[in-house]
Amino acid sequence: MTNSSASDAEVATSGARAGAAVVRDMYGRRLSRIDKGAGDFATAADVEAEKAILAVIRAARPDDAVLGEEGGQQGAAGARRQWLVDPLCGTLNYAVGTMLVAVNVALRDGAAAVADPFSGEVFVTDGETAWVRRDGADDVLLTPTPATRLVDVNLDPPFPNAPGFRAADLLAHPEFVARFRPRVVSTSLALAWVAAGKRAAYVTDGGGLSGSVHFAAGIALCRAAGCVVTGIDGAPLEESGRGLVVAADEESHALLMSMTGGRAR
Repeated sequence: MTNSSASDAEVATSGARAGAAVVRDMYGRRLSRIDKGAGDFATAADVEAEKAILAVIRAARPDDAVLGEEGGQQGAAGARRQWLVDPLCGTLNYAVGTMLVAVNVALRDGAAAVADPFSGEVFVTDGETAWVRRDGADDVLLTPTPATRLVDVNLDPPFPNAPGFRAADLLAHPEFVARFRPRVVSTSLALAWVAAGKRAAYVTDGGGLSGSVHFAAGIALCRAAGCVVTGIDGAPLEESGRGLVVAADEESHALLMSMTGGRAR
C-alpha cells in the first residue's frame, strides 16, 4: 500500500536529494562523532541525513520497512518491500573535509538513487534503465565505458577473502599497471561512476554486499546500466558472497578476473 502517486524511482530520488541537502548544509561544521568500534564512526550529519530520507519514505510509502545504516531495522524485517538507506557513504572523507561522499537509497530488488551532494548529480534507476539527473537539465541515460581506464579499488577493511585475495596486491599486478590506473575514493559513489562511464571498474572485498545499505543502490544502478557485476571470483553476486567487481564491459571484467584468480563471466 502507498499513499503517493510518485513512482519508486521518484521516491528514491527525493529521499537521496533530501539526505544530500543535509550533508551539504552541515559540511565544514565541527560535528560530534558517534563511535561504532573498530575505527568506524558516524557523525551528526549521518544521523540527520538519515532522518530526512526516512521522512520522505514514510510520507510516500508508510507501509514499507526500512533498514538504515544509523537507525537499523524499522518495520517488519520480513516485509515484502524494504528500503536500504546509507545516508552518508564516505563518512571519514566527509569528517576531514573531503567532498567525496554519496547518499544511497535503494528499494530492495527495485528502484534506487545515489546522490552526490556536492556535484548536484543524482544517479537513478527504476530497476530497468539508469540515468543521471542534474538540476535544470534533461535526464541523461548512463552509458558505461572503459575508456578512462580508471579503476577504483577499495582498500578499507574488512578483508574476509585474504590471503587468497588482497585488493592492495591488485595495484601492483603487472597487467593492472599496464592496462589500468588505480584510484581510491572510499565511497560507493565510485559504483555510480562506473555506470556513468567515469570509471572503467570498481573492486572491493567484503561479503553479502548485494543486500548492504552501502552497496545496494550502486549495484542496482550498474546492473540497469549494463555493467558486468560479479563477486571477486567471477560468480554471480548473490551466489558468490565474496567481494564485488563491477566493470564497464566484458573485456575489462575478464582482465580483472585474470588478475584476481576469478573466472571471467
